Amino acid sequence: MAAPISTDQWLEGAKYRRTVYGLKDTSHVSDERIEEIIKNVLSFSPSSYNTQPGRITLVLGEKHKQLWDVIVAAFEPILKGIPGVWEAMEPRFGAFKNAYGSVVFWDNQKTIQESQETHKASAHMFPQWSEHANGMAQILVWTALELEGFGANLQHMGAAPPVEAAVRKFLGVPDEWSLRANLNFGEKAQPHPEIPTKLPITETLTVLK
Repeated sequence: MAAPISTDQWLEGAKYRRTVYGLKDTSHVSDERIEEIIKNVLSFSPSSYNTQPGRITLVLGEKHKQLWDVIVAAFEPILKGIPGVWEAMEPRFGAFKNAYGSVVFWDNQKTIQESQETHKASAHMFPQWSEHANGMAQILVWTALELEGFGANLQHMGAAPPVEAAVRKFLGVPDEWSLRANLNFGEKAQPHPEIPTKLPITETLTVLK
């Protein structure tokens, strides 16, 4: 089967993805189109042994704003105990809430445990492999939404266990799901960012022949 696009076209699309913090709570496409993009990614995103431990919750519109109210309420007592952190983070939380939606990424720990039982010789690797798979799904969804015309930024609210528990309860997901990341997205309220400065390629790439 011939490739549908060239390598250079794919790389240009991947290169377009940026972290965009200035977002609007509006969408120029239907909710059905957003759902279609997520379903498409889930239909081909890879995982080790095709075990598919990743799960996604798509949260849109008013439900997205309610999700961020839950996150902020859970984080506030934690961050207020650290001098200066709450004051720095509160406006950021407001910006995240102002987006149109969230793509919430999870790993199903039950699936990981079942994979460990099935593939005992490599059982110790499945937690790491599940994170690899989740990261690939994140970058695919992120890139696809930005090519669709949205801005997006990836956050990791599972860093605080009480926040993860609150998110899990609010979204009604099983206890064995572990929160990995959430991607806030919406129409852009700022110019599309430039490529950030990277280390010299001589530091990051080694070629052996």
